[in-house]
Amino acid sequence: MLSDTLKSQIRAIHQQMKTNLPGYQPRPGQNQLVAEMANIVAGSYHSYDRIGLVEAGTGTGKSLAYLMAAIPLALAQKKTLVIATATVALQEQLVNKDLPFFQTHSGLDFQFSLVKGRQRYACIQRLTQQIQQPELFAQAQVSQFAAMQEQWKSRKWLGDRDSLSEALPEQSWQLIQADAYHCPRQHAAHRNCPFHLARAEIDDSQVLVVNHALLLADLDAGSSVLPSPEDCIYVIDEAHHLADVGRDYFSARALLTSEASLWQDKVQKLKQLLNKALSQHAAISELLRLADATDEFFSQFQPVQRQIAELFRQQSKGEGHLRFADAVLPELLQRQSEPLRDSSQKVLNCIDKLFQLLLESANDGKLSTTQLAGLQQELSQLQQKFSNQAELWACWSQSQQHVSQARWLEADGPHISGHASPLSVSFQLEDLLFSQAHAVLLCSATLKTLGSFDHISRDLGLTEHPGLRRLEVASPFAYRERGLIHIPKLKTEPTDDAFTDELCRRLADFLRPSEGNLVLFASYWQMEQVAAALRQQGHSLLVQGEASRQALLDLHKSKIDGGNGSILFGTQSFSEGLDLPGKLLTNLVITKLPFAVPTSPFEEAMAEAITKRGGNAFLTLTVPATARKLVQACGRLLRQEQDHGRIIILDRRLVTKSYGSAMLNALPPFQRQIDQ
Repeated sequence: MLSDTLKSQIRAIHQQMKTNLPGYQPRPGQNQLVAEMANIVAGSYHSYDRIGLVEAGTGTGKSLAYLMAAIPLALAQKKTLVIATATVALQEQLVNKDLPFFQTHSGLDFQFSLVKGRQRYACIQRLTQQIQQPELFAQAQVSQFAAMQEQWKSRKWLGDRDSLSEALPEQSWQLIQADAYHCPRQHAAHRNCPFHLARAEIDDSQVLVVNHALLLADLDAGSSVLPSPEDCIYVIDEAHHLADVGRDYFSARALLTSEASLWQDKVQKLKQLLNKALSQHAAISELLRLADATDEFFSQFQPVQRQIAELFRQQSKGEGHLRFADAVLPELLQRQSEPLRDSSQKVLNCIDKLFQLLLESANDGKLSTTQLAGLQQELSQLQQKFSNQAELWACWSQSQQHVSQARWLEADGPHISGHASPLSVSFQLEDLLFSQAHAVLLCSATLKTLGSFDHISRDLGLTEHPGLRRLEVASPFAYRERGLIHIPKLKTEPTDDAFTDELCRRLADFLRPSEGNLVLFASYWQMEQVAAALRQQGHSLLVQGEASRQALLDLHKSKIDGGNGSILFGTQSFSEGLDLPGKLLTNLVITKLPFAVPTSPFEEAMAEAITKRGGNAFLTLTVPATARKLVQACGRLLRQEQDHGRIIILDRRLVTKSYGSAMLNALPPFQRQIDQ
């Protein structure tokens, strides 16, 4: 139960927040949030099942509310507060703004850390090696690597991808990113790499900020980085993303038609290199085991490759993918799934042992840092290939007595890959998180779908939890007085081939070049087409992907603060977690309803499963998901009570389709102007 002492402490902290927060406005909704969330975490409603679904509208002060409710309880109960978000933007807001403010004015003694995945950090040793091989790269890339090295030395760069001053292409980042094999803490040259320095802060922190993917990966790995679930209070913000992130995490993909001979040549080359580098008896024995394991795998894999190529040629019908209805695999694939799972895992076990032996040799001075890095590079490439294989065959070997997966083949040029994705992750979430955690608060501005918590409860597997609390706190904003939704009349709908051409011609009519503009697109391709057309018309644009997200937002802000207008182009990731208050955004243009691609194999499998149960897949899946994304996008406009502006939606399906009125009614109650 929530003790009187804790109640008094939380009230006092709340008063400090009110006193010190610039421009504070009384928010009854925030008071309700703090009280309800504190009672859920304290077990006031249920002694052990402390779980809450909390929808808090824009402007309710949700982030500060859960800090006020959860941090005092975490400290009193000696638990770690883990805050998981779906977007980098919200992580940055918490770490750079909300938590420092709360730490300063709450009077509580605690430390906080931002915890990112290993691959968000650079390995400085790998960065140095790339600079030392300038003949392999374009001069511009070598220069950028060298600048990054200098920024790291002066600590102007923190060594992570998100704080880069200039965006780095994915292919370039992969050359320098940290991973468990290239950047081991056991090796002296890596102990001061950014990842290990960041991890050292965790032990001293009572509040940890992570993303959803890292949280799930850590839970699945048995809490290798974060504390055990029973020692944690979780606040999962942007929780409407959790199920989708879970499906991505528990999915598998592996290349199935690459030349087996190339793999075998790589294994043979690696054995020769390792034979020279590792002379101890244990290494020779492990190399023999690696040879046996890879031979076993390839003997099983080659007939499967032949069948996959033939199967795809005969049945894909030129669609680029071939989905297995009801997740039923062809007989040979089904029969070979378990043996391939086992043999690929044997290879991985050998690779892990060889990594350990390499590190031992390096620490004993038998290998130079350069030799170690080269061998690690070769070994890690092999490890990645077999890891993908092991994950796919493990998924495909699972019984499908009751269909629980989507399974398909997909072509990328001449190559065919195999895929598996769970239709639901409710079992995994229950097993790893909800049944283990001390308490879980799931928060979002859009947890309800078309007015109900039922969809999110089913998606997360919470319908049978006895202690589950559902709470809705509406936004305090005067939407009707402060904003307008305008749906103009266009000649085409987004399903028409000519829609992009009409966007190119007409989008400028809906911009306000002297104000803060955000234009949201459903695809990168369409965004780039329209951006090119508008630039030819003389418009200055800030386009997602042409610089880092933070660099674009900083430039947008500097233009507005300087008395000029700014036009920011972004895709779905800019439609939530983006905070552009006041003059930074007064004109929001949504080019297209954010429907998921209806032809994706996963969506097909979900629709198939719902239809076989007698449901309507479009109404059950597609419309609710799109409505939620649209609410999130419209939530970018008013971020503070004094904000104002308009939203232009260029998708006429909101008024021409039967589902349109339900989507419109799910939006905040802005004024509406619908051109006829």
